[in-house]
Amino acid sequence: MSSDKYTEMGKEIYAHIGGIENVATLYHCMTRIRIAIRDMNKVDLAGLKKIDGVLGVVKSETLEIVLGPGVNTKVAQSMVDAAGVKENDPFPQNATSSKVSSYEQDKSDVMAKANEVHAAHKASLKKTWWRVALQHISAIFIPLIPAFIGAGLISGLSGIMKNMLTAKMLPVCWTLAITVLGVLSSGLFTYLNIFVGINAAKEFGATPGLGGIIGGIVMLPGIIPPVTIPNIFDKQPLAAGQGGIIGVLLSVWLLSYVEKYFHRHIADSVDIIFTPFLTLLIMGLFTIFITMPIAGWISNSLVGSINWVLKVGGPIAGFILGLVFLPMVMLGLHQILTPIHLQMIQKMGYTPLLPILAMAGGGQVGAAIALWVKCRKNKQLTKLIKGALPVGILGVGEPLIYGVSLPLGRPFITACIGGGIGGAVLGAFGNVGAIAIGTSGVALIPLIAHNMWLKYVIGLLAAYLGGFIATYFFGVPKTAMVAKNEDGSLVEPVKETPVVSQSQSATVNFVSPVSGELEELTTVNDDVFSQKMVGDGYAVIPEDGKIVAPVDGTIVTVMATKHAITMTTTAGDLEILLHFGIDTVDLKGAPFEIKVKEGQTVKRGTVLAQMDIAAVKAAGKDPVVMTIVTNMDHVEQISAITPGKVSADQNVITVKTK
Repeated sequence: MSSDKYTEMGKEIYAHIGGIENVATLYHCMTRIRIAIRDMNKVDLAGLKKIDGVLGVVKSETLEIVLGPGVNTKVAQSMVDAAGVKENDPFPQNATSSKVSSYEQDKSDVMAKANEVHAAHKASLKKTWWRVALQHISAIFIPLIPAFIGAGLISGLSGIMKNMLTAKMLPVCWTLAITVLGVLSSGLFTYLNIFVGINAAKEFGATPGLGGIIGGIVMLPGIIPPVTIPNIFDKQPLAAGQGGIIGVLLSVWLLSYVEKYFHRHIADSVDIIFTPFLTLLIMGLFTIFITMPIAGWISNSLVGSINWVLKVGGPIAGFILGLVFLPMVMLGLHQILTPIHLQMIQKMGYTPLLPILAMAGGGQVGAAIALWVKCRKNKQLTKLIKGALPVGILGVGEPLIYGVSLPLGRPFITACIGGGIGGAVLGAFGNVGAIAIGTSGVALIPLIAHNMWLKYVIGLLAAYLGGFIATYFFGVPKTAMVAKNEDGSLVEPVKETPVVSQSQSATVNFVSPVSGELEELTTVNDDVFSQKMVGDGYAVIPEDGKIVAPVDGTIVTVMATKHAITMTTTAGDLEILLHFGIDTVDLKGAPFEIKVKEGQTVKRGTVLAQMDIAAVKAAGKDPVVMTIVTNMDHVEQISAITPGKVSADQNVITVKTK
């Protein structure tokens, strides 16, 4: 069944249950989709049963639509995608059936995967004071990123043309063009403190105009030598821009508290007059005499310390910085680097930190290429890599991080090593800086200062190579090399059996998967199984929690909730469902311990799982274990069952295939 078929089936189901807006929650187990319906009167049960592919419909606490193993997973996924939620998450009450049109949208698989992992990671982070501070910094500077890129590229172009003019590669008449380009790029960098002040005021809940004024005050407008304002701490004249971005952030943050204080304590009739006046007067004086000297000292110390570390540490410092940057991104700590980059650009004209940290993205690219080479049989993974790699090369690393390397674990570590290697190379070169922030990877090349782009490219290639080698030899998990289709399903192994045997029937002996009381499947207290909607077989009321393989075969799927396993038989090509208990999907795997993995070959009697029968019963669930042949169109005859006591690994039925 094609993915379009699953999509169409999901549409039909929505059409017969009252639309997306009639769904409260939706999730699937091994055999069926379970939907919590808001208004059951809107459900067309008869129409649901007529949908091609629907094996049965059960109306209980939830509406259960039986589709069979495998199919239900894909249909459920298509349905939650259409609603814009995840399984088990509440559906929006104002959703409409028009949302089904999202099925036709060409969604990127890699971005969907990356967003899922990223969201899960963010949800796992505790909200501490420093994470809140980093979120504020991010919110202040992210709106300025396009401006940094645009102005930075213009500045880079101006610098290249200026060098060409000096080398007499351009005629003198180009001087005006170069001057105009310089004016365009300076529109941001000259007044950057004002932009930051406005954004900071918005983020901290203050008046944006007042924040912009604080940013302008730091530039000491109107102070022309020999007139000066002394630094009250060392009596030296304050310099325009002293304290820079750090000073603006600190002053505007304090300003937000001062302004809010006056709003609370000044009468409404005169609030518009006195609140801005007093706030600006107090914080203006505070900025000039307190913030600028202190922030200036912090800024000088910070820039000096970083340059000292890079100069003394060289390749070692570069390796450490390139190595730890991705973990910093994972923790959200990279946001604090933005004002540091800008402070260095204001002080030195470039930031030597950014090119080194950009090597982390190069390590991700190298790791992804290694995974592509070694995991060619895993079509799902290679499809994700093909979608994420181009943007990764251009410096957008999130799809590779959250869609590829982080979910696999080890490749994330080896990618970090690749970033460290690239950082070591740049650290050895020294003084490779960027004149603006906002990009990395290949896209950073035009922003490299002082015509040192070739050294940056060498470092980037070293990161690619380092990430590739480390991942190829040490970072590829065995699970990533398992042959899979693009939808994540396992590729069926090619059976090396004589052609003549394909036309012959086979007799397959089944044993009891547990010790207990053997009974007919029709006695099970679940209409889906007792009415044989998903297939025929037998059930055992277990006395022992050890569950073994009923036949020789291969494990195909293990449900995430551990309550069911599917497998195929070595002989006869039968598809088998082993279901542990009734409605035990609700227990989310707690009473079960799975002993096998997907793709594993097992013999009859191999231990598949351990079930805590007492825990299942304590949860109010029936622990009956069912063995069901789901591809009944391949079955010619199933022998009769003799109810009674059986032990695990005891023959109970034979199945003759067509």
